Amino acid sequence: FARKVSATHTETVPVVTATGYILDEPRARNGGFRKTIGAVKRLPWEQLFFKDTFDTPITTEEAGSYAEPLEMVRIGPSASNKQPWRIVKDGPKWHFYLQRSRRYGNTLAFKLVGIADIQRLDMGIAMNHFELTAQELGLQGQWVIDDPGIVTPNDSTEYSVSWIEN
Repeated sequence: FARKVSATHTETVPVVTATGYILDEPRARNGGFRKTIGAVKRLPWEQLFFKDTFDTPITTEEAGSYAEPLEMVRIGPSASNKQPWRIVKDGPKWHFYLQRSRRYGNTLAFKLVGIADIQRLDMGIAMNHFELTAQELGLQGQWVIDDPGIVTPNDSTEYSVSWIEN
């Protein structure tokens, strides 16, 4: 794959994923593979999306026009179905946080073996789903890195990026 995308000797291809349309979608959706990897189990809104602080879950009504982009993040894929993203609405800003899972991440073992930070890839997927859905709905915004200093629920939660509505 690295050769196919012309990756240089200093670049790595951390993940490859299949895309396209499923030939027999009903069969695939009901298949054992999705159940085995936990793809049919998704965390509920109140564990993923918040308003102002991590103590206050946001409702779909409070999310307003951003309810659909949030739902696309919620149902999006992630490594081992960990759903490591947490999002806090703060006025016109949507702050994305990474809730690290044990056995994944930027640990010494990962660095020694040269394994990519898979949960960072998950954050990129979440950002992509959020932005593309927002664009599809005509919602304008931009990404910035500006840690708002919101108190996180634990040491495993780290700020990543913010979407600012235009």
